[in-house]
Amino acid sequence: MNGEDNYLLVKNGHIIDPANKFDHPGDILIHNNKIIWIAPINHRNAIPKRISVFDAQGFIVCPGFIDLHCHLRDPGFEEKETLQSGSLAAARGGFTTICAMPNTYPPLDTPELIEYVLRKSTELNLIRVLPIGCVTKQRSGKELVDMDALAEAGVIGFSDDGDPVSDPELMRNALENSKELELPIIQHCQDIPLSQGAVLHKGWVAERLGLIGMPSEAEEKMAARDIHLASQTGGVLHLAHISTEGTLRLTKEAKSLGIKVTAEVTPHHLSLTEEWALTKIENSLYDTRAKVNPPLRTPKDVSALIAGLREGTIDAIATDHAPHRAEDKNCTMEEAAFGISGLETTLGLLMRIVKRGELDLPTLIERLSTGPAKVLPESWKKLGSLAQGNVADIAIIDPNYQWVVRPEDMLTKGKNTPLVGSTLVGKVQATISNGNIVYQDNASYNRLALEEN
Repeated sequence: MNGEDNYLLVKNGHIIDPANKFDHPGDILIHNNKIIWIAPINHRNAIPKRISVFDAQGFIVCPGFIDLHCHLRDPGFEEKETLQSGSLAAARGGFTTICAMPNTYPPLDTPELIEYVLRKSTELNLIRVLPIGCVTKQRSGKELVDMDALAEAGVIGFSDDGDPVSDPELMRNALENSKELELPIIQHCQDIPLSQGAVLHKGWVAERLGLIGMPSEAEEKMAARDIHLASQTGGVLHLAHISTEGTLRLTKEAKSLGIKVTAEVTPHHLSLTEEWALTKIENSLYDTRAKVNPPLRTPKDVSALIAGLREGTIDAIATDHAPHRAEDKNCTMEEAAFGISGLETTLGLLMRIVKRGELDLPTLIERLSTGPAKVLPESWKKLGSLAQGNVADIAIIDPNYQWVVRPEDMLTKGKNTPLVGSTLVGKVQATISNGNIVYQDNASYNRLALEEN
């Protein structure tokens, strides 16, 4: 949709826009990349004579999803993922903005590398990719990056994700800088001595398999330390992929005290438990595709995290999309890489929670759009809203569409998900990014037409 006379009408859908408390049938008119108006059905404003129309009858129309945490592997590990393949997978999952973690090769610790990600993603013209810079040079945990320079280059936060910032003095200094820059330190909470050699949650599954388990305390100890440092410095702290009831409790207490802390949770930590490592695969005792860091936890943790999401203690759902080559998982559990590819299965996995009545759909959409937008810097906080004049970032979803997760259908290079073969209910039918339709499911191709009024 390029050119000054291009219009797109998304009509007859049920619009859910939590930012503006809009939850009823309606239409949206887009001109180039902006929303011109949003109105209930039968209350349309003027419609141009020649217009593209997407009939969203029976679908939910909502803000495009925002992922605060994904791994695009570019530069350096393009055999696992590229900015292009990751963006295509994100669009298929309804995401119009994704935040790229810096554990690339080389790591994103200089303005030049930040500019590379921004330039390349802009050239692709698919979805918005916002880079996250390292906290420490080379992610080595020894010396802070030039945070001012990275902020000027366009990072939306700082993280050594994949590794925690273990040195408390370094973390204190980073949080002090975050206060001035108003950009979050995104911490992977893991106490290394408590989790040395761990591959699964420290529970009955790891014990049965004779594998080293990661105790909940490894996450909670680091989260408690960093919340205390944030309290002391006034810094901006974001807790990545929290996975335990204890971390949730610490987060809730911190928020009640006015500490600047936000938190995210992944779809897999909201839906899957340690037992998924026992999923039967031919000639195998375990499923390495269920190996992720932090590990899949207990049903009690899952229930607590859903409650935390529902009540608002958890601000956002983030995928922690971590694509790997087949050989990175076709090995022993000890040798296997940590990570699950999650961009394309997020909605279908989370709709299980909605179908069970544990979360309502507007809240789910809020935690995938408006919630994460609030964690972003001021210049991006308008994302996650369908307000008139905003950039047209829209996800169109069928909450009742049944589909099977098949590797051959996935657009990511990494097919590493324990959900392969699972039937999910709820699928993205179309994604509009910056006014352009960047993904359309085969089942909805007949929904788009050019009309003359």
